[in-house]
Amino acid sequence: MHLAVSLDIAAPSGQAVLDFGQISAFVRKAEAVGVDMVIISDSADEPSTSPFEATTLLAALATVTDRIGLVASASTLAHQPYNLARRFASLDIISHGRIGWNATMQQNPREAANFSRPEGFSDDNFRRRAEEFIGIAHGLWRGWDADALLFDKVGGRFHDPDRMHVLDHKGEFFAVRGPLNVARSPQDTPVLVMSGLNETDRDFASRVADVILIEEESAEAANAATADLRRRALAADRKPEGVKVLLTVAIESEPPIDRLRNLLGSSGCDGFNFVLPADVAALQNFTDRVLPELQPRGLASRTRQGTTLRAHLGLGTGGAK
Repeated sequence: MHLAVSLDIAAPSGQAVLDFGQISAFVRKAEAVGVDMVIISDSADEPSTSPFEATTLLAALATVTDRIGLVASASTLAHQPYNLARRFASLDIISHGRIGWNATMQQNPREAANFSRPEGFSDDNFRRRAEEFIGIAHGLWRGWDADALLFDKVGGRFHDPDRMHVLDHKGEFFAVRGPLNVARSPQDTPVLVMSGLNETDRDFASRVADVILIEEESAEAANAATADLRRRALAADRKPEGVKVLLTVAIESEPPIDRLRNLLGSSGCDGFNFVLPADVAALQNFTDRVLPELQPRGLASRTRQGTTLRAHLGLGTGGAK
């Protein structure tokens, strides 16, 4: 059973923003009780009330935590694939293998206007572009074999050319040569989390994602969505258990813990993704009243497998082919 917490650090207009001390204190408490990962939201679509850019915040959080996974939302509209793949690979090295990327398949048309595309993209073009972007990131993360970097001063060899792979991607939207100029990820590839899926996106997500966040109103709908994603993963020659499906639950007040436990047993999913607002009182309520209730009911555990986020989640190597 796996737990994630999605934290929206952008405060509503007129509300005080969270500072780093408040955010880091919350993340450390989540780590102590056994939450697997915290997902930091990010948006570049309008004047921001967020004090931090999400991936920059992850670098800081990596220095004050030891075990919890750190995931940042990053838009395929606001970045180029090479720079974003390089940033996540570097963060994974800093954190000793605890980093993930939450890639949403939902387009925010206002965001595109900040990046030289005031007209945005058609839904179909956005989807194809996002799929190409994610595929490039995975290809770049795999550009160095585990033993490619030799650092052989005596022999004058920095790397073994046979273990370095040039991507040389030329696609519909991007052209990227590669490889990355940072080392291979400590966990093979950073964990890919995908959200905002519609029916059209499910085949792609089942083929490439490590974690899929779903939003369903009932246990029956969650069960059907989870079973569907696992069937698609199997059709893509993946082990169904190699894709973790987490049910998103918005937290506005204290949730009924026993209902969550029953929901987990009947939804077929692998755990929950709790969505919290950027509000000090809400975070305090969650850490003081909700998190302590999760462990005795078997919904959280301080015992984790391995040291990387991929190991915590019981995942193998990255899913993209």
